[in-house]
Amino acid sequence: MSTTATASDGATAESLTSVFVRLKLSLLRNGLRQSTGRSAAYIASMAVALLFAVLQLIGLIVLRSNAHAAALGVLLVAVLALGWAVMPLFFPSGDETLDPTRLVMLPLRPAPLVRALLVASLVGIGPLFTLCLATGAVIAIAHGAAAFAVGVLAIALTLLVCVALARAVAAANVRLLTSRKGRDLAVLSGLVVAIGAQFVNFGAQRLGSAGGLAPLEPFADVLRWIPPAAAVDAVDSVSDGAYATALAQLALTVAALAALLRSWQRNLTRLMTSPDGSTLGAAGPKPDGVRGSTGPARLLPFLRADARGGTPSRTTTAMERSLRYIWRDPKTKAAWITSLAIGLIVPLFNALQGTGSIYFACFAAGMLGIQMYNQFGQDTSSFWMVAMTISSTRDAYLELRGRALALLVITLPYATLVVVLTTAMLGDWPALPEVLGLSFALLGAMLATGAWSSARFPYSIPQEGYKNVAPGQTGLAWISIFGGMVSAALLCAPVLALTIWLHVAGADNWTWLLLPLGTAYGAGVTALGLRLAAPRTAGRLPEILAAVSKG
Repeated sequence: MSTTATASDGATAESLTSVFVRLKLSLLRNGLRQSTGRSAAYIASMAVALLFAVLQLIGLIVLRSNAHAAALGVLLVAVLALGWAVMPLFFPSGDETLDPTRLVMLPLRPAPLVRALLVASLVGIGPLFTLCLATGAVIAIAHGAAAFAVGVLAIALTLLVCVALARAVAAANVRLLTSRKGRDLAVLSGLVVAIGAQFVNFGAQRLGSAGGLAPLEPFADVLRWIPPAAAVDAVDSVSDGAYATALAQLALTVAALAALLRSWQRNLTRLMTSPDGSTLGAAGPKPDGVRGSTGPARLLPFLRADARGGTPSRTTTAMERSLRYIWRDPKTKAAWITSLAIGLIVPLFNALQGTGSIYFACFAAGMLGIQMYNQFGQDTSSFWMVAMTISSTRDAYLELRGRALALLVITLPYATLVVVLTTAMLGDWPALPEVLGLSFALLGAMLATGAWSSARFPYSIPQEGYKNVAPGQTGLAWISIFGGMVSAALLCAPVLALTIWLHVAGADNWTWLLLPLGTAYGAGVTALGLRLAAPRTAGRLPEILAAVSKG
């Protein structure tokens, strides 16, 4: 009886696995049938990933005779595993099968379900890329028949640990990832990519200047005992004849895989047997004395009412609305996070590499100044509520002034911080006042041209998907942003010319005047730009509303 039950369970698990593999293939196939654009994007991404994987494989094979190939292989596998761990957090919608709550109503046992999902997870571009990189690392390290035999096991363990790690993380955070705030984690992907790319670039330059892979050895000494990198290093241990070390590393990787599968299964059981309490109490009354304000209203309480007391003014209302968009709207938040990250990374990393200039710090003001462009596009179709309150040029001016002040609340301290950090890293403190003055002048020019461009070239920002411009409005976006940036550069010409003249004339002791002059110039240009943009905004409200509601 027990033998029959065991055989039945095994047959059920095998059939369940085949069903899930076919389901995964069907999801991929049906996803490609939705639109030609999606099919082209998927095929292009697959081709790029495969090309990169093949290049990595060839590069690792070429390094086979290098004495530090093992250190590089261990480091690459560790970074790859880290990518698998964070992938579900930053791309929760990248794989429909990452959400096990879709299977709650099916009569499935956790153990067979884990096996079926694990095998189905091996279908895709990510597992294929991981397989190529792990294979290249093993080929670069293995020397001898025994090492290659262990390498086959190491490749399988690496692939399984990476996939199980991603699944375990997704199952542990599925309630968060399927919520609205959880999806906001995806906006951090731009930040992660930007920072990661700069770190890779910085590391590659440091390795090139060091003349080899030897600097990787200290990192590899630590990572070689962390699965799944431990499995890859076990191949190198066998090549060196350290069979006991290799056995310990393989055992450690197997134990990590078992722990991940156990954690995954435990989370699946909890998800399928316990109610979703993520929204319990959301509609209940708040305790006395607890206010519901969050975000900018809590950080900037002075927005609640103006200095004259009573009700908030038009300017403070526009400020609070803009700050709430930055805090809550995923598209607006993504744009701000990306600008904040790149504006800090570019000057600091150039300073770290010893090739940067202190004037690179002005890049931060430029990146944040772009956020002033297309101010009404972020409102989308809800702009009609704002348009209904604008009946005169005065109303339009106060609306634009509130939005500009909201940007200044963030951009002024941020631009100052970037300039000070860049100056400290380069040690060029005498240049601090002039760079601050240039940054403030550039920021003022971009606020002025951004206000005018928002009224003259508005365009819609789709709320769904990753597009930032509605179809048919790409030309407007290019004219708005790049035309405005050129105009801002021309507006900054007087301050820039004064800076150049002071240095050419040898009057370096007077460059500190650029701080008050640049600040005053930026403030004046901003005020002038808002005054000129106000009548155009008031006179083009129907056209602006039609343009921003198009998406």
